[in-house]
Amino acid sequence: MSSHNKSVICPDWPAPTSVQAYVSTRLGGVSSSPFDSLNLGAHVQDEASTVQKNREIFASYIDMPETVTWLNQVHGTRAVSLPCDKFSESADAAFTDTKDQVCAVLTADCLPVFFCNESGSKVAVAHAGWRGLCDGILESTLACFDEQDKIMAWLGPAIGPAAFEVGGEVKEAFMKQLPEAEAAFKAAPNEGKWLGDLYLLARQRLTVAGVTKVYGGGFCTFTDEALFYSYRREGKTGRMASVIWTDGANC
Repeated sequence: MSSHNKSVICPDWPAPTSVQAYVSTRLGGVSSSPFDSLNLGAHVQDEASTVQKNREIFASYIDMPETVTWLNQVHGTRAVSLPCDKFSESADAAFTDTKDQVCAVLTADCLPVFFCNESGSKVAVAHAGWRGLCDGILESTLACFDEQDKIMAWLGPAIGPAAFEVGGEVKEAFMKQLPEAEAAFKAAPNEGKWLGDLYLLARQRLTVAGVTKVYGGGFCTFTDEALFYSYRREGKTGRMASVIWTDGANC
């Protein structure tokens, strides 16, 4: 945790020093309830000027370059390479091999996943809700890297396995993709429902894809109301940002 009043989480992973990665929390901004206080989402009916101020505050906390691209996220599987001069299409992951180009995703229960290669010259971040995760957003993001790259990943704040209740159709959808996914579901107290472990599901998919260095995964946005936004808990709420870039000064 950073010293900025718990406004920023720094991933605990052995990434090269050139890789700069951070996740915002809900603390340290200027938004009013129900978006209090560091809401970085411009699509949640918060005041546009307030969101812009929050983005400036967050950027100041982490010395973030002004090159950030905010995606139009749709719970899909498209990953885009940045920078992109005429970017207008929807995507749920961003990749770059350009120094000081910031990749970003917004979440409030969905799983943000950071990626970097062993040399720290290439980075990416993906927004993995259960649909995107099931359909292959992580695999689409990995496809942006060269085949010979040695890649590591870090799993950011998402709804935890004790809170993510889903129907049987979600379990079945994951098992159609990977039978081992059954281990990520436990029967919920509510009949016909299951508790799903997004972190385990992501680890399983990454392992199959050849990524063995996977870190993070110890959060729960739903239960930690003081630190995180949660769409499932609150409905109308803000968004955290997960941002990553390669710092040219450290390369």
